[in-house]
Amino acid sequence: MERETRHSGGMVDVLVTDHREVEKAFADYERGGLSDEQRRELVDHIITELVRHSVAEEQYLYPAAREALPNGDEVADKELAEHAEAEEVMKRLESMNVSDAGFDDLVGQLTRAIRQHVEEEERDLFPRLEQACNADELMDLGKKIQATKKSAPTRPHPSMPDRPPANMILDPGIGMVDRMRDALSGRNR
Repeated sequence: MERETRHSGGMVDVLVTDHREVEKAFADYERGGLSDEQRRELVDHIITELVRHSVAEEQYLYPAAREALPNGDEVADKELAEHAEAEEVMKRLESMNVSDAGFDDLVGQLTRAIRQHVEEEERDLFPRLEQACNADELMDLGKKIQATKKSAPTRPHPSMPDRPPANMILDPGIGMVDRMRDALSGRNR
């Protein structure tokens, strides 16, 4: 029922769709039976999708929360701290071989952290923003998020700015470099 009240393509709808796609990838990993190569490809895919999603949230969702919610700064700062922690884990995973001791444990740590983050956003932040913002604002933010994800970085960069305007200026250039690296390495084909 809740989905019927959302506008397709609006910010919340776009972000929830991302959440479901990442959850599917986590479930595929947890199901097991994958070769080392398949596990690496799936983890690289998860990292790419999480980074693109995080960049879009940092550029549009959290600034919207800061502006629209009474405790928006507190909410956004908490979410950004969770992103920073996840990005550190993703950076570690990116540099590990799937056969390394601790690889699966680190994937599990990332999975648990992201599931908790998603659950909190969907239970608390999204409904509050849907109440605080009008439909046109949410649609506009959804379009901006979709556009941002196309040029966003695909690899974790923990030391990069996570707030506008710096992230909005730097992210597209870093994204271009990441996509060139991905093409050269054969990542996410």
